Amino acid sequence: MPELSREEQLATAFVDLADTLVQDFDVIGFLHTLADHCVELLDVAAAGVLLATPTGQLVDAAASDERTRTLELASIEWDEGPCRDCFRFQKPVPDVQLATTTAEMRWPRFAPRAVKFGFTSVVAAPLRLHDQVIGALNLFRDQPGPLNAAQLRLAQALADTATIGVLQQRAVSEQMTVTAQLQAALDSRVIIEQAKGYLANRRNTDVEEAFTVMRGYARSHQTRLTEIARQVLQGTADASLLERRDR
Repeated sequence: MPELSREEQLATAFVDLADTLVQDFDVIGFLHTLADHCVELLDVAAAGVLLATPTGQLVDAAASDERTRTLELASIEWDEGPCRDCFRFQKPVPDVQLATTTAEMRWPRFAPRAVKFGFTSVVAAPLRLHDQVIGALNLFRDQPGPLNAAQLRLAQALADTATIGVLQQRAVSEQMTVTAQLQAALDSRVIIEQAKGYLANRRNTDVEEAFTVMRGYARSHQTRLTEIARQVLQGTADASLLERRDR
């Protein structure tokens, strides 16, 4: 398949983020799509998404890789980091160079851990629609220098589009409250995490590669990620997905 042009990649990203008005909408899979498109389109090494509960508590929703998910979970536990600040103050967190005294004073546990994971800087964009903020998007670089202004605008546009998608889906879902929908998303996260571990063991590979395989299978078969994860756990997944790989 020929490589897509920059314009085609952008069009694909925004179409994907607008495709939410479906009955079996998968919030977790959708936010993983957001994280993946950010890594593809922006000069960043990784991306993570945190969502807020109705009571204002941030929860892990999606990440482009395992080190980012580990860092996001730690951020929630420590109650510090760019996503927390972004959501709390409801505005973007501009470029922060992580290996600096300023960053360590601001986030004494988060900044050193991010540096240890190989990240050099971070920005955070709110998931917002008008005055409503439902979470935040973290973008990590592993090279010197900040994101330029055009990339920051694109990052916020992607975050805004994803927010519209989530809120639109909530609005048309007449049989689920916002709380119930969030709980369903968290339940999906648990199923996906369990399936990642099982598949990694079954295929003799690491968790990150197992997740990549599972997501790729879900995309190519146009099936919800959560459903594929459930099939993996139930032993009903396609044999090609479960096939062991020799190292």
